[in-house]
Amino acid sequence: MSKNRFLLQGVLLLASPLLVWLALPGRFSFWPLLFICLIPLFHFLSSQRSVSAAFFSGLITGMFFYVLQLYWIVSVLHQYGGLNWFLAVPAMLLLVFYMSVYLAFFSAGFFLLQQHARFSLVLLGVPSLWVGLDWIRSWFFSGFPWMDIGYGFWATPVLLQAADLFGHFGYTFFIVFSNLLLFFLSKARYSGFQRAAGIAVLACIIGLTSLYSVKRWGEIEGIIKTAETAVVGVAQGNVEQTMKWSPQERMRTVEDYVRLSRNLVDSQPVSLVVWPETALPFYPTRNQFLLPVSNFVSKAQVALLTGAPWYEVEQSQTQRLVRHYNSAVLMEPSGDFTAAYYKSHLVPYGEYVPLKKYLSFLAPLVEAAGNFSVGTIEEPLKYDNINAGVLICFESIFGNLARSWVENGANILINLTNDAWYGKSSAPHQSWAMTTYRAVETRRSLVRSANTGISGVIDPLGRIISESELFVEWAHADRVVLLNERTFFVRAGYLFAPICAAMSLIILMVTCVKARPKRI
Repeated sequence: MSKNRFLLQGVLLLASPLLVWLALPGRFSFWPLLFICLIPLFHFLSSQRSVSAAFFSGLITGMFFYVLQLYWIVSVLHQYGGLNWFLAVPAMLLLVFYMSVYLAFFSAGFFLLQQHARFSLVLLGVPSLWVGLDWIRSWFFSGFPWMDIGYGFWATPVLLQAADLFGHFGYTFFIVFSNLLLFFLSKARYSGFQRAAGIAVLACIIGLTSLYSVKRWGEIEGIIKTAETAVVGVAQGNVEQTMKWSPQERMRTVEDYVRLSRNLVDSQPVSLVVWPETALPFYPTRNQFLLPVSNFVSKAQVALLTGAPWYEVEQSQTQRLVRHYNSAVLMEPSGDFTAAYYKSHLVPYGEYVPLKKYLSFLAPLVEAAGNFSVGTIEEPLKYDNINAGVLICFESIFGNLARSWVENGANILINLTNDAWYGKSSAPHQSWAMTTYRAVETRRSLVRSANTGISGVIDPLGRIISESELFVEWAHADRVVLLNERTFFVRAGYLFAPICAAMSLIILMVTCVKARPKRI
């Protein structure tokens, strides 16, 4: 390989991770790059000489991309997980490697399809393969669907309205398809008719999506004007993570949240006040620290939804079993807890320990991890006209959880989280961006309370109504709409991703059969 060609290959290898990183949400993002970000990767993969070379190239590309997206995990593991730097970095790279394997399989599949499949099957199979692998990553090994490329449109609500059809996976399909088509336009092997057909299909998709978005925007705006509403307040205490669990700081934490909330309800009538994940840093049952909280809700005649650890005791004839939960509990003006939700999707190595005996080098992190039990999504938490579906922490990045709440009758989504772990990295911005899609997919107002931010309110059109800064005290109330319609995504559109997975598998199997050399 000549020096110039080697340099070109290196540029192509690095260009896609950099372009995707610049396009996706973080401290900054420029979404138009989404339409060209994968073209360098496609050019690089098309120059490979074997499936194994394409697989390895995709793995290297993925390593670069996910290091840019997940660098913040190092500080989380070091500062809060107790790992030394020389262990935290390899632990992060282990996760990066795992995430990159999916891109490696995609790259191998792309190579096969481009080499052996018909043009129409390539146009259908490549985006389906990408979406299918993203879907597998969303549930395999507990699931970690962080920063799928479909999230890139989060800051432009006018472009988000089709999310109530196929969710963020639909946008991922569209982005990959657009990049693939532009890549083909630069290749001489395809005829003018094939190029024209591809452009026509892309134009139809853009046109139909635009028409649908305009139509749905008008429909939802009309529904919002006549819908039921409730005034919901959010308190962001900005409590330092290293301090909130210390015994001497617990009362101060409670008093800070009570102070912020009292100022909020004194300025306007509020139905419900929302505090973040584990805003109560103690088990509330018969705890002395709970008295200021119950006094506040009784005097203000307001309901409170807050995060707190919880436990339940199961007594049998032979043993006494105590189950611990990361919970959201609802306290009504009477001062009594009337409803609760126990987190159903726990964070591996943060709230439970999978594969503990096989990952002994993570011992400090394992010792610091919680031992929570898994809850289930059942009835929404109800107060007055509010039927709240609760997403705790990173549950907000799982579209299927929000869909389950709406299926069970939720007319509003509430996300309680504690993003203090992430510091001032890009992670809080990424988490906030992904959360906006849950509002549009389900057509529900989404209220978010985060210990250190970003807190705020998103309406069913994906518009950000209010938004806090990071690492500041913040209290704000908004009148939010309470909708009850079930979108196509809720009813059936969530099946789009698994259908893509099945479709890509079939196309690959057919392609591999046709690509086999015939025996004479």
